[in-house]
Amino acid sequence: MRIEIPHTLSKDEVRRRIAARMGDAQDKVGGMIGGTVDLALHWIDEDRLAVDATAMGYTVPSTMDITDDALVFEVTIPPGLGFARGMIETMIRGRGEKLLA
Repeated sequence: MRIEIPHTLSKDEVRRRIAARMGDAQDKVGGMIGGTVDLALHWIDEDRLAVDATAMGYTVPSTMDITDDALVFEVTIPPGLGFARGMIETMIRGRGEKLLA
């Protein structure tokens, strides 16, 4: 699943905002779905962040790319979580938009 969230910020500002909020990302995501979520976050390069979210026995791997005009999420939904696709997309859009606001 590909999700693009447009922005008008510089890449440096987007990176700064992401870095400032990485520490509390796990608590916020867990609270949104009403359970425990383990997040593994690491920078692949200066414009690409890998995010692996594990909850309910599933791992959802994704990447977040910072482009000049959008945050681009590529999310791999495991076969058993197809029912949650809409919820996952809504959560990513909401968190991404708040991050850029």
